[in-house]
Amino acid sequence: MRRLRGPAAVLASALLLAGCAQSVDPIERLGKKAAEGVHPHATAPGRDYRHWGLTRPLARPPAPPSRPPARPLAGHPAAPAPPPVIDHVPTRDPVVFLTYDDGAERDPRFVDMVRELRLPVTLFLTDSIAAPGYGHFARLRALGAGIGNHTLDHRAPAGLPYAGQRAEICGQQDRLRARLGVRPRLFRPPYGSYDPTTLRAAADCGISAVVLWRTALTPAGLTRGLGAGDIVLVDPDESTDVPLRERTVRVLRAAQERGLTVARLEDYV
Repeated sequence: MRRLRGPAAVLASALLLAGCAQSVDPIERLGKKAAEGVHPHATAPGRDYRHWGLTRPLARPPAPPSRPPARPLAGHPAAPAPPPVIDHVPTRDPVVFLTYDDGAERDPRFVDMVRELRLPVTLFLTDSIAAPGYGHFARLRALGAGIGNHTLDHRAPAGLPYAGQRAEICGQQDRLRARLGVRPRLFRPPYGSYDPTTLRAAADCGISAVVLWRTALTPAGLTRGLGAGDIVLVDPDESTDVPLRERTVRVLRAAQERGLTVARLEDYV
């Protein structure tokens, strides 16, 4: 290629400098967006709490309580103690905990909502229901969602023999490990059904807490008012076409009206 000389070369150099001054390095652009409060990896820049139907921002939860270090076992380990059954967390922190069951609802916009609001949620998955969509739950897990055990086949545990209950719980532990890379500490029995055999089987499968719920969102609304530490079940809605994200917003609004926000259940249990 022939080189430019004289005035033509000067003009070309000036145009090149002007273009460089106007261009911005992509990394620098990301830094500017972060400084302006825009998350650089958001899928829809500029969306905020108003986009999701909230009237004010969702307050950040307080720092979670610290956990004492686990004590090493001395001698031969004894049989694991039955896990506690909880429907709330005894805390003075102004927080509630959002939980979802089964895994039938796989709305990609719910993933956007969790990402943009940085919403802590816990998903109790049943393999026979969630299996076609484990990729969806892997995306939620990557955003910080907790994964809990809800059995392989959604059978009511109470009254089943030990071998059957253990197969349902341990089998789902293994399945979640294989599909999502997590072996949950938390277990929710289908229908809230459990008996002493359930607790023994859960302990033998590595479960540290059996999680029920203090209040649930149903098509008629919340079953009771929210209080600090409540575990909320955002119930699968089989009777209406209200999307999961809209039902979640109903709980968030109710929490804000009580001066509460949402925290991650696994940080407290």
